[in-house]
Amino acid sequence: MSAPAPTPPDLDDTQRGWTLHGDGRRVAPGEVVRPRERLSWDLTIGLGMQHVVAMFGATFLVPLITGLSPATTLLFSGVGTMIFLLITRGRVPSYLGSSFAFIAPIAAATKSHDIPTALGGVVMAGVALALVGLAVQLSGDRWLRALMPPMVTGAIVALIGLNLAPAAKTNFVVSPVTGAVTLVVIVVLGVATKGMISRLAILGGVAAGYATAAIRGELSFTKVGEADWLGLPDLTAPTFDISVLGLFVPVVLVLVAENVGHVRSVAAMTGDDLDPYMGRALIADGLATTLAGSGGGSGTTTYAENIGVMAATRVYSTAAYWVAAVTAVLLSMSPKFGELIYTVPKGVLGGAAVALYGMIGLLGVKIWIENRVDLGNPINLMTGAVALILGIADFTWSIGDVQLAGIALGTMAALIGFHGLRALNSVTGAVADPLIPLRAADHDRADGPTLPA
Repeated sequence: MSAPAPTPPDLDDTQRGWTLHGDGRRVAPGEVVRPRERLSWDLTIGLGMQHVVAMFGATFLVPLITGLSPATTLLFSGVGTMIFLLITRGRVPSYLGSSFAFIAPIAAATKSHDIPTALGGVVMAGVALALVGLAVQLSGDRWLRALMPPMVTGAIVALIGLNLAPAAKTNFVVSPVTGAVTLVVIVVLGVATKGMISRLAILGGVAAGYATAAIRGELSFTKVGEADWLGLPDLTAPTFDISVLGLFVPVVLVLVAENVGHVRSVAAMTGDDLDPYMGRALIADGLATTLAGSGGGSGTTTYAENIGVMAATRVYSTAAYWVAAVTAVLLSMSPKFGELIYTVPKGVLGGAAVALYGMIGLLGVKIWIENRVDLGNPINLMTGAVALILGIADFTWSIGDVQLAGIALGTMAALIGFHGLRALNSVTGAVADPLIPLRAADHDRADGPTLPA
């Protein structure tokens, strides 16, 4: 009698859904609820609502700042999360929200062209990210680590945040008092509180700023009253212009770093080996971003805020993320809710942006610190110095129809500068190779350059 055919990996898990963890009511000390497990449905729904709250502040700020539709962005955020969970076979618990990395290129493309052209850039970035994911799935991520060592990744992340500083000021000065209240509350909640409250500092600051704006008479609810309770979000088709491609290339590199970092963070917390799903995660985020750009939403990324919720609750169940995704889609179907989001005044956006953009900039520095980048090495020093100034000062360089501005130019300087200087140094031997200490550290930690969660 012949032996039974082997069951394809993960197929049985995908078909039967989630296994109930223990009695479904509690998580014992030292235990975690794994991605393919769940608690009772009432608790799972409650956890899903927590994930909605955690992602909400950042997700709706991006469309408000860039001029996209918050309701449309929320719709594709929920749909994108569903796509992510399906492609990763329910093994990688993550929520896909609006990526702050898209703020600068969308704003620049909208200023020089229009919103449909900016959406075309989002689509191109999504396709590129999916192709990177396919390459990682087929050949592993070693080549990615070689292309983007911590020095390069940190510089790109830092210049994206710091390049946005003028935009934060523009909104802040519209209502300095409201902006200051928003900023102070974000800072105080982020520093003086712990757990979930600290992780919701942005949302708390926006709420405080919104209340201040209401007291100061800065709000108008006319359009909220006129809007319907139910209806589909506005969809906008993209148009494609190769001249904006340079604006969106750096975003792909940042999304790669974010996804890789977040997947590894989840793997470390759950004890699961998620490296086989790294390529799938990148493909999923790429497809979600492509879909969002095709309909008028902002590009997506895996959210550190939701990873923080999992760390606090020790519940990594992907069932909770399905709840969050469905909730986001349902909320997007209310035009009245969408108009309510539009009432957030510029002063509030400016106050939140001061903290957010600054934190993005310092995330790049954190990457350098955590990976022990030696800034005393001339190769690292020159790479960072040139890339940051080109990005922050918003230098512009045109090559035919393609315009490389600020972030794109700084990214090119980081990549070409680092690898070019290493190649030059391999001939001259004037300084130590900056990657040798990192390779030793990688051997010890079995970890590569990632964005911190």
